[in-house]
Amino acid sequence: MSFWKKLTLVCLIGAMVFTWYVVFQESREGLLVQVFDVGQGDSIFIQAENGNQILIDGGPGDAVLAQLGNVLPFYDRTLDMIVLTHPDADHLDGLVEVVKRYKPKVVLETGVLHDTAQYGEWRSYIESHGIPVIHAQAGEKFYVAEYLTMEVLSPFHGQEGEKPKQVNQTSVVLRMDYGETSFLFTGDIESKVERMLAMAQREAVDVDVLKVAHHGSKTSSTEEFLKAVTPDVALVSVGRNNRYGHPAPEVLDRFRNLGIPVKRTDMAGALTLQAFPDGTYVIR
Repeated sequence: MSFWKKLTLVCLIGAMVFTWYVVFQESREGLLVQVFDVGQGDSIFIQAENGNQILIDGGPGDAVLAQLGNVLPFYDRTLDMIVLTHPDADHLDGLVEVVKRYKPKVVLETGVLHDTAQYGEWRSYIESHGIPVIHAQAGEKFYVAEYLTMEVLSPFHGQEGEKPKQVNQTSVVLRMDYGETSFLFTGDIESKVERMLAMAQREAVDVDVLKVAHHGSKTSSTEEFLKAVTPDVALVSVGRNNRYGHPAPEVLDRFRNLGIPVKRTDMAGALTLQAFPDGTYVIR
């Protein structure tokens, strides 16, 4: 290759990298929260204005990889935190693929045990690569960036090494505050944990944006809990025409009766929310 061709190629690559940089810098205005469209599962990406990034769950399969590729520049292969709310396949499996391709600085999980090959692979990879792990427990707080904090509301006590019969109930529940806007991420908790949160953490669960628990299952989103949360909007991560009938008609009725608008990934695809410190936000 001649000198001029090499120079042209270098210039083109440089221009491409610069363009990507500008595009992704512009996308960092305010807080970005995206509920990925990963089918029947959960995966939520959060990016602070300073560039810090959090991934909550990875959904089933590897659909999360394409979703990450849409929001991260090709040269960014790190994540500041990965949160595994609980080790069911529709939350865990995608994370097994993510950690092979992206380097998380820390993992937040409960540490409960689960008898699946994917969970064994997850544990083995985390341990063999020396990835730091924090075991979630109510009261833990994380200062992610300016104006941005996260707090663990559940589980109420340490779960490391336990083997619960109902793993959904051990889900990590997070409250996130960005300026004047608040969020609640609920994993797959069901009515029992919702009731406990509504009683013990009533002020903490009162938020603007709710990520609906368990894909809108009839076992979650009780009227008592929704009245405690009083969200302005509810986000549901759910697969199209799924065999579980999620979100349940009676759950949708509860939201409708309480005047809470619902946004769904099975109808709209990935749900993107951009928030600003003054409490304003837009969903597209």
